[in-house]
Amino acid sequence: MALSLNQNGEIVDTSSFKRFDVVSDHSDHFYTNSSKKEKLDGSLHKPIMKEWRILEKNLPDSIYVRVYETRIDLLRAVIVGAAGTPYHDALFFFDISFPSGYPTRPPNVHYRSYGLRLNPNLYQSGYVCLSLLNTWLGKKREKWDPSQSTILQVLLSIQALVLNEKPYFNEPGTGSPGGSTAERRSRAYNEDAFVQTSKTTLYSLRKPPKNFEAFTGEHFRRRGSVILRACSAYANGRVGIGYYREGKEIESCSSCNSNSVSKKFKASMQELYPQLVQAFKKNGTCFGDLVEHLELETTTATTTTTPFKVRVYKKPKIGITKKVIGKLGKLFGLNKKKKNKSTKTTDLNAGVPVVALGC
Repeated sequence: MALSLNQNGEIVDTSSFKRFDVVSDHSDHFYTNSSKKEKLDGSLHKPIMKEWRILEKNLPDSIYVRVYETRIDLLRAVIVGAAGTPYHDALFFFDISFPSGYPTRPPNVHYRSYGLRLNPNLYQSGYVCLSLLNTWLGKKREKWDPSQSTILQVLLSIQALVLNEKPYFNEPGTGSPGGSTAERRSRAYNEDAFVQTSKTTLYSLRKPPKNFEAFTGEHFRRRGSVILRACSAYANGRVGIGYYREGKEIESCSSCNSNSVSKKFKASMQELYPQLVQAFKKNGTCFGDLVEHLELETTTATTTTTPFKVRVYKKPKIGITKKVIGKLGKLFGLNKKKKNKSTKTTDLNAGVPVVALGC
């Protein structure tokens, strides 16, 4: 059993934090006092209850939702950043409301950004740019479909397709992954995305959204040391952004070294690292042998001439992203038949319905 104190000083068992639950306090929800608040009518009850049932039965273990007994038109979700992305181990909160006429109209979704821009599709204002929400241009099959689309699809799409491994390419006109120039810009974007994600973590700890206080505290007590070790690995160029997983450095690029990390990123990490240490310490995180300040390793001639050795693991665990994409495929009713079984590499996005992302 894991016990924690919430903001009211009450002891809460965080080990039993449910993925889906009904709560009462919606006072800090973005849409609670919105001037655009629409009057609820009886026709909304049935489709909203249907959404509740879908969420309760199908949420993955990386997404948690709270709905409100006195305001069924509102809900709040938190998405855990997936391994292999610059968003790993961070928490991303979204406030959602059901508009009148739902599901004819898509839900309203607000990202709790803390004033930070860490993804092309998630604005400082909280605006979420996604064709599935009709907030970005897209083909008919990419947009909200009243007969099939659900809140669960929206959340899974944000996690797997927005908060992805290479968010730079979410922006229109950036080209496709693979080109040397585009990949270099993508790596630079990932550096900035990780910096903004680290700041988001600080804000989340300082003032977690209501009904997620205990969850936020326990999550970072468990993941804090991993996040700090990742900061060190990234700042010293031992591994690319997103490729520090569970204490292991896994990297697909052969040119990573301390010279491949920008001075701006190193400076940002040196500034943020002690702030994260203090925030995690105040939260009760166990650090082990971690130091208070980020230590940058000295670059030698050997470092710049010796290629990075790739560490290969024969039986890697199935990551959050792959699990979520599998769920997303099922929800969109995709063909489950697999072809070319002899192919050695796997494209995680293969078979996932296209959702226009650019903004």
